[in-house]
Amino acid sequence: MQQSDACIHPLDHPIRLAQIGAGYWGPNLIRHFVQSKDISSFLICDQNQKVISKVQEQYPSVHVAGDAKAVLCDPEIDAIVLATPAKTHYAMAREALLHGKHVLVEKPLACALTDAEDLVSLAREKGLILMVGHTFLYNDAVRMVKKYIDSGELGDIYYILSQRLNLGRIREDVNAWWNLAPHDVSIILYWLGEMPSKVQCKGMRFLQENIEDVVFANFDFPGGKSAHIHVSWLDPLKTRRMVIVGSKKMLVYDDVATEGKITIYNKGIDKCSGLKDLPDIESYGQFQFMHWNGDIIIPHFKFREPLGVECRHFLECIRNGTPPLTDGQHGLDVVAVLEEAQRCLEAAR
Repeated sequence: MQQSDACIHPLDHPIRLAQIGAGYWGPNLIRHFVQSKDISSFLICDQNQKVISKVQEQYPSVHVAGDAKAVLCDPEIDAIVLATPAKTHYAMAREALLHGKHVLVEKPLACALTDAEDLVSLAREKGLILMVGHTFLYNDAVRMVKKYIDSGELGDIYYILSQRLNLGRIREDVNAWWNLAPHDVSIILYWLGEMPSKVQCKGMRFLQENIEDVVFANFDFPGGKSAHIHVSWLDPLKTRRMVIVGSKKMLVYDDVATEGKITIYNKGIDKCSGLKDLPDIESYGQFQFMHWNGDIIIPHFKFREPLGVECRHFLECIRNGTPPLTDGQHGLDVVAVLEEAQRCLEAAR
C-alpha cells in the first residue's frame, strides 16, 4: 500500500497529450481533457473510422490518428491516456513507458499481477507517472467517508458491505468480477489503508461459459475487520451502495442517490458490563446487550464530477512531478486482490 517513491521530474512546457481509445468510455475522458489549459496539443487515436469521424466533428481542434503503435512511439507526445480494452493495458502501457511517456490507464492496471508489477517497476525506473483510472477515489463522497473513518468518528470498523448491481452491459472479454469489482476493491483498500489477509470468492455463470455474471467476495483484514463485495450485471435494480458498520456509528454511501449520498446513523449495540449498569432489570441473561438510537445525519458537501477531478489530477502530477493518488502501486494492489479472488472462482469451476 506504499505510494511510489520514484523521482519524477516536473514538465517545464505545456503537455502534449494523446489518448488511445475513443469508444465507450473514451468520449468522457476527451470531454474533460479537451477543456484543459495545461495541454498544448491533443491527439485522439482509434482504429474505428466512424469513431474518429465523430470526434473530428465534435472537436475540430484535436488531431486524430489510427495507428496506436506510432502514437506510443511518437517523441512529440509527453503523456498517453489508455481507454482501451483491459487485455491491451499491459502491452500498451509498457510501450508508452519505454518511450518515456507518462501514462493514465483505465482500470484495471493489468490483467495479471506479474504484468502490473512490471509496469510499476518500469515507471519507477524511468521516473514517470503511472496512474490508474480508479475514478471513485476522486469522488468527493468517497473521500469524505475516508475522513470519517480516519478520524475515528465511526469507531472501530467491524465490516464493510459493498453492492454494485445492475441489469446492464454484458461483457464477453471479462467476467462481472473484473468488470465491476475494481471500483469496490479500490475504494475499500483506500478506506482501510491495508491489504486483506484472506480472500474468498464465489461466482455463478448463467449466460456464458466460464464468465461469471454474479460474484460474492469476502475479505478478512488484520485486526478483525472484514469486507464483503457483491457484483452482478443480472440484477433488476441499479445499486451502488456501500455500508460501513463501526463500533460508534454506521455509515451508508449511496452513489446513485440524487441527494444525501452519505448518511451517518448514530445507532448501534453495546454490551452491558453487568447488573450494576442496569439496576432495574431482573435477569442479566435477558439484557446482555443494549441498543441505542441517536441522530441520523446527512452531511452537506460540494460534489464535483469525479472524472474531471481525476483528469486534472493527472495533468497536475505531470506538471509538478508528484505521484498521483491512484498511482501504479495502488493499481497493483487492486490487481493482486482481483487475481486472488479470480483463483477462487477458477478453482470452483
